[in-house]
Amino acid sequence: MEVRRTLPVKLDVADSDRDALLDTISQYKHIANETSDHCWNENDYKQTAKYAVKDELYHDLKADHDLTANLVQQAIFQAVEAIKSGVERLKKNEDTSQPEFTADTARYDKRAATFHDDHVSLSTVDGRIEADYVLPEDGTDTPFEEYLNGDDWEFRTSTLHYKPFEGEFWLHIGFKRIEDDSDSEQANADVPENRTVLGIDLGVETLAVASTGRFWTGDELDHWHREFQQRRADLQQTGTQEAHRTLQRVSRKETAYYKQYLHIVANEIVEEAVEHDCSVIAFEDLTDIRKRAKGATWHHRWRFNRLYEYVEYKASAYGIGVEELERSPQATTVPAYYTSQRCSSCGFTHKDNRPTQEHFECQKCGYENHADYNAAKNVAVRCCRRLLRRNQTGGDGGASVNIALNGGTMTVNV
Repeated sequence: MEVRRTLPVKLDVADSDRDALLDTISQYKHIANETSDHCWNENDYKQTAKYAVKDELYHDLKADHDLTANLVQQAIFQAVEAIKSGVERLKKNEDTSQPEFTADTARYDKRAATFHDDHVSLSTVDGRIEADYVLPEDGTDTPFEEYLNGDDWEFRTSTLHYKPFEGEFWLHIGFKRIEDDSDSEQANADVPENRTVLGIDLGVETLAVASTGRFWTGDELDHWHREFQQRRADLQQTGTQEAHRTLQRVSRKETAYYKQYLHIVANEIVEEAVEHDCSVIAFEDLTDIRKRAKGATWHHRWRFNRLYEYVEYKASAYGIGVEELERSPQATTVPAYYTSQRCSSCGFTHKDNRPTQEHFECQKCGYENHADYNAAKNVAVRCCRRLLRRNQTGGDGGASVNIALNGGTMTVNV
C-alpha cells in the first residue's frame, strides 16, 4: 500500500520576495478558475480528462501568464480534479456547483520546489526565491525533520499557503514512502486495513472543533459579519442609486471574504485528517442547527454548509471520505441532542451534562471538558460504530475503526 504524508512548515520569506510569491499565487488561482470555466458547463458534458484539457488550454494560458510550465500544469490539473469530484457528486444526485478557487494556495511539483536541509527554493513569476524553514530553536526534533533527513521518504507534490490574517507563508510538503520488496509483499497481503475517523463539531461560538482537540474560532467571521451588516444598513438608509451599486459591491466583497476564510479552515481540517492518518472526516447533522444552537442564524447555516462542501472536495484529493450526516441514507446519523449532551467518556446522556454553552460536566462519571470538544468526540464515536456495522454487514469484519484524538487514537467497538 502506498504511504503518503503531508507536513506543514512555516517559511521565513524575505520582504523583497513576498510580492513575487503573492503574484504567483494570484496567477495560479486565475489559471485554475479559467480551467474551471472551460470544463464546467451547466448543460453540456463536463470535461474531466486532465491531459486532454491540458492540450487544449496549456499554450494560451502559459502565454498569458508569467508562471513556469510546471505551475501552469499543476493549476490546470488541480482544477480538472475538482471538476471530476463535482461530476461524481452529480452522479449521486448530490448538490454541487462549479469549483471556484479563492484560497491563497498554489500547488508545486518536485521541479517547481527544490528542498534543501534548511530551506526550500520555489519557482515564482519573478524567478526562483529561497525561504528558510521556521523550526523550533530548542533542538527538538520535529516530524518534518524526521521525514526530511530520513532515507525512507521522498518529496512529492506540495502546496504553498498564504495566511492573510497572519501575513504568513506555509508550505504543506508532501512525502511518499520509498517502498522495498518487503513493503510490496506486505501491501499484497490479505490484511484488513484499519480506518481512523476525525470527528468535527460545528457551532456558533466556535466555528469548528476536531476530535483531536484542534479549535477553529468563528470570531473573525462574526466580527466582519457585524461590520458588513452595519455598512449595509447605512447604505440602505441612504437609498440612492449609487448607494445601491455600492451595496452590491459590499455584498460581493463580504461573500468573497467569507469564502476565503472558510477555504483556509477547510484546508486545515483536511491537513489535520492527513496528519492523523484519517480515512474519514465526520460532520454532525446540521438539519436543525438554527433550532438547537443558541444564537445561530441563516448566516451560520450558510457557513457550515459551505465549509462542508470545501472539506469534501479538498479531502477527495487525499483519498479521504467525508460524511455529513444528513446527506444520504447510508451516512451516519448523530442526533443533535446526543452530540451535545452525551458524555464521550462513559456514554451517559442527560440535558444537565451541558450546563453552559462551553462547559461539559458528566453528571454520572464527572468527566469535564470543553462542550464542543466533547461533542466532536461523540460525532467520531457514532461514525465509527456505523462504519463497524457496515464492515460486519459487508463481510469485512475484523478491520478496526479508530477515533483520532489529541493523544493518539482510540478503538471503538459496536
